[in-house]
Amino acid sequence: MITEYIESIKKRDPAAKSKISILLTYPGVKALFFHRIANFFSKAKFDLVARLISQLSRFFTGIEIHPKAEIGKNFFIDHGMGVVIGETSEIGDNVTIYHATTLGGISPSIKSDEQRYVKRHPTLKNNVVVGSGAQVLGPIVVGENAKIGANAVVTKDVPANAVMVGIPAKNVNEDGLKSDTSFKPYGVKVDDIPSC
Repeated sequence: MITEYIESIKKRDPAAKSKISILLTYPGVKALFFHRIANFFSKAKFDLVARLISQLSRFFTGIEIHPKAEIGKNFFIDHGMGVVIGETSEIGDNVTIYHATTLGGISPSIKSDEQRYVKRHPTLKNNVVVGSGAQVLGPIVVGENAKIGANAVVTKDVPANAVMVGIPAKNVNEDGLKSDTSFKPYGVKVDDIPSC
């Protein structure tokens, strides 16, 4: 399992030179390791222990993942600093996100009791790429193979194979072409970005 995970990172990151460097120096790998432990304690109803582990991870990595967030296999956080993943986030397999990304809620911090145990954060399906600085907000679903461009603000459901750019984010692949579902670092190719 760890070998498959490391290989999945090497395929997505040209800066990855060796397996040992990925294990020892990648903050996203460390954050995910701590998250798996925090998630275990969260499911066992040891919420304080889970939160302490997640905060320790945040201190060391600059990545904040709520212990209750559900994360699939081969999740890669590249660079990582400033990433925030909210409590009810769900992340599928082979998802990549870059630094300063937020998977957050949109509800105001009033009437908090009414918001507890309610889905407030996004669901990212398999093979999604979220570019640096993107804000994916609310209980929305980002479909398989979708790409979220850097600094995009997404507050509505995203169809499969979409390429979302801008504020508010708009789909620049509206015909939903499936012909190119390959991994694209930073969410989109330069050719996909519309000129102003």
